[in-house]
Amino acid sequence: MHKHKIPLKKRCELLSIPRSSAYYESTANTSRDDLLMRTMDEIHLRLPFYGSRRICDELADEEVVVNRKCVQRLMRRMGMNTLYPKPNTSRANQAHKVYPYLLNDLKIDSADQVWCTDITYIPMKKGFVYLVAIMDWYSRKVLSWRLSNTMDTAFCVSALQEALLKHGTPEIFNTDQGSQFTSEDFTAVLIEKNIQISMDGKGRWVDNVFIERLWRSLKYEEVYLHGYETMAHARDGISRWFHFYNQRRKHQALEKMTPDTVYYESLNAEARASA
Repeated sequence: MHKHKIPLKKRCELLSIPRSSAYYESTANTSRDDLLMRTMDEIHLRLPFYGSRRICDELADEEVVVNRKCVQRLMRRMGMNTLYPKPNTSRANQAHKVYPYLLNDLKIDSADQVWCTDITYIPMKKGFVYLVAIMDWYSRKVLSWRLSNTMDTAFCVSALQEALLKHGTPEIFNTDQGSQFTSEDFTAVLIEKNIQISMDGKGRWVDNVFIERLWRSLKYEEVYLHGYETMAHARDGISRWFHFYNQRRKHQALEKMTPDTVYYESLNAEARASA
């Protein structure tokens, strides 16, 4: 790659393209991988408990011939995690501290009692980006989110800081054991605010179901309907959908109320009770 006075990261931001698209690969391989990842993502949303072997079988049923090693490579690239009982729900860093799970037998009955977070893959016409969202567990309200072209910690920390700035502090923050969430940069923000840190452990895979449902709705109602050309286009589309999700989309599990309604009614009830 030729040297340039403007760093690659800054050039990608100016052009609104994912950094992953800035590195040369053969057009044929890149195109095939993009198509495979899109198809694998759809399979994962339908069947989140399928691992690489069963995803291979599903691809074969759709007349897509690919070996298991290729599927495993793309799953790692996408950060795709199979939902089934296991010690870790995502790729952990053994050097990072892991915190205990605090939600056993806990009745979650108010807003800002427990927040949770997760990362998902967002396909575009060329390349892909990653999305992190922070959700209030009780109301299912999306409190903040960020897009990134790399699976680093910085965009997760940025989303966390925005949620804390706009919505105050929860009692407990629950995550999986992914390296982004166990990193000192991320946990230090929670520790500074005296927020209890909870991390999914063995047998707690089902906790991801709440936010997996969010990803499923987002992708089928927005992402798959629009082939985003750039990261800026993805950001605009996802922003519109989250606004719709929080303020207008009624949930069966919330007695046909919106996340915003449930969230703010809970806060108002607490305020009246403490007055």
